Amino acid sequence: MALPFLPGNSPNKQLGKEKFHKSQHFDYSNGVPMLVGSEKPGIGGEPLGGQKIKPKYSVYPTGRGSALPSWLAFDKQALCFEAYCQEAVPEARDETYRIRKFNIYFFLEDDTIQVVEPEYKNSGIPQGTFIRRQRVPLPPPNDDQFYNIFHFNLDQQMVLHSRTFTVTNCDTFTRNFFSKLGVRLNNPAAVPADPYSNLREQIEKSMTPLRPYERRDTLKQFLDHEGEVLRFKCFWDDSESVFGDLRELLLHYFLADDTIEILEIIPPNSGRDTAAKFLRRSKLPKHSVQMKQPGQLTDRTVLNVFDSSKQGKRYILDSLKTGAVNEDFYKDCDLTIGREVSVWGRRLIIADCDNFTKDYYRFKYGIEDFTPVQYKAPPAPKPPRPVPPYNGFGSEEDSLSSCQGLLPKPPQKDFHKFMEKDRNVLKFSAKMVTDDPVDSERTFIISFYLCDDSISVYEHSQRNSGVLGGKFLERSRVKKPGQQLFKSELSEYFTAQDMYVGATICINNWNFQLLDADEYTLNYMEQHAEEFPKANVGNILSKLRSIQEEKQSEIKKFLTLSDPGNTGFIPYESFRGLLTGLDCGLSEHEVLILGRCFSERTQPEADVGLMLAVAQDFLKKKHFEELPDMARDFTHRDQQKTGRLSTKETRTICKAFKLPLPETLLGGLLSVFADGNEIDYHAFLAGINWVEHHAPPVMPEDTLKFDVNARSDGGGATVKHVNYSSLLRDVFNITSNNADPTAAT
Repeated sequence: MALPFLPGNSPNKQLGKEKFHKSQHFDYSNGVPMLVGSEKPGIGGEPLGGQKIKPKYSVYPTGRGSALPSWLAFDKQALCFEAYCQEAVPEARDETYRIRKFNIYFFLEDDTIQVVEPEYKNSGIPQGTFIRRQRVPLPPPNDDQFYNIFHFNLDQQMVLHSRTFTVTNCDTFTRNFFSKLGVRLNNPAAVPADPYSNLREQIEKSMTPLRPYERRDTLKQFLDHEGEVLRFKCFWDDSESVFGDLRELLLHYFLADDTIEILEIIPPNSGRDTAAKFLRRSKLPKHSVQMKQPGQLTDRTVLNVFDSSKQGKRYILDSLKTGAVNEDFYKDCDLTIGREVSVWGRRLIIADCDNFTKDYYRFKYGIEDFTPVQYKAPPAPKPPRPVPPYNGFGSEEDSLSSCQGLLPKPPQKDFHKFMEKDRNVLKFSAKMVTDDPVDSERTFIISFYLCDDSISVYEHSQRNSGVLGGKFLERSRVKKPGQQLFKSELSEYFTAQDMYVGATICINNWNFQLLDADEYTLNYMEQHAEEFPKANVGNILSKLRSIQEEKQSEIKKFLTLSDPGNTGFIPYESFRGLLTGLDCGLSEHEVLILGRCFSERTQPEADVGLMLAVAQDFLKKKHFEELPDMARDFTHRDQQKTGRLSTKETRTICKAFKLPLPETLLGGLLSVFADGNEIDYHAFLAGINWVEHHAPPVMPEDTLKFDVNARSDGGGATVKHVNYSSLLRDVFNITSNNADPTAAT
């Protein structure tokens, strides 16, 4: 039963439709209105009744394939086919038809076709681009359509602009492309022979030119060995002649063209003028004693057939080379150490060669013996040049440079060391070694700068001590004690290897004992253990393994008694007292490094209140009042309205607003407010808002803890407990009675 055609009873075809545009079918051409869009669809892109929309391109129809447009997906990609066509040649005696070969290129980006005919020598036909790149229509009656990729196949004929082409083969890329499309190609077809081309080939083979020039291919040798030169040291003994002596020379053999160049080494004050070259670059004959006249050596020999005053002279080329002069030249195989080379009557002896020449002969000829020839006495040792003692003016290096030349130059610093180790500072806490009770309570920070080996000393200020704190020693290099002041040798200065925990150094007649180092210093020394022997764990373990068995048993017994609960850990102070009391040959720094290696270190918890107070103090001093703008930017970035952003986005917003906080303080705050990889930006902004949420005032020393260049003077991660079971197992191969403490931890 059909429903009545009333509203609500018939399906609406417009449901879900979003496009209602109408295609333009009319336009003006040369001022005349005419129909230009007969194949365009109707409203919303839907085809009209009885209309068939033809695809514009062949590879990607509408709604299928890649999301990229064809001009971008197939940019610079083309299919190549080999084809031929046969054309008649009327009114010709030698040929009745001609076979012409072509290359058909199909460009995938816009379905255009280009036909190119390869050029052949002496063909008499204008060749090259036969059909320029364009979209080629199909033959009638389908001339309203164009060729696409599915019209191509092997061993078939194609009509391009009324000319019939037979496709015979294609390249590998085309074959693979059709395989991916699922198109099966036919077998390649053979190209029929061209009678006239075969006749021309037979004629060219039977031709004997009057001047059969020989081809000498020297391009390959030039391309393979351009820039490669064999270098030999040689000498010429000319002592038998009047005022003659031993001459040193350099022989260069150029592998690109087998030419030789000889340069003379003229020592200073020899009485000889400097010549440009001993022998200019040329091929060196082996047996010639005099130079040839110009034209005497030629590639061809000319024969005089007859000479007549009436008919003139007749010449022909000597193709058999009956009068050619064959001359042998030096090659690379003739140049070895100890070999004699005749240079236009002068006998040169090859004495030595460079490393490249040795590698060349070792690889090509398998020569391994490159013992140089001794042709002169070794040079006499230079007389010593004593350096005068230091006179006390300026630095020792500056005074020494005035003795090295008439024009003194400032001493050069180690620039590479400065660039590599700039801002690398080792910091130690120290105290004075003295009997004075006042001085013994003073605490110092000794900083060692690795870029120039300089030392600075800073003293902590203590209330009611009677001693003013501050800078104790300006940054400078410090000499080691016990050296003579006025001497010829340079003084020895303190180096980084002299700085370690437990060491006692004398700085300007003041003895300091290094008590501890900060975490950065200890980590740096452990990472560069090859420079700091005291921080090399391998050397420390070797010292422990070399102690006597009696002490090993004492160590095990003491460690067992110090751990009554069999936890596998003992306090660090007990461990330090054990190694110090047994006299194992370990310094205080080595004991500390060993404890850090087998330790359970705990990081001190960050004081969030202090960090927020210091951050508000920085913002208040910089008059930073852009926190509301930052809040709006955070809200704009938070599209899901969750109140959280990633750490990377939060740091980016802080950098964009130029938040005036040190990097260490900003990183610490972000880590405090981070929950995984996200940060609660509302709590972060409320914590640093110094206008609405006031924090208590902070002291200057609290601000210095988070400054850009400030670092804590303490040890950072402290060592509290030592895993002695791992120490016994790794060092003495002793297994403790308790369970594995590492797993329990």
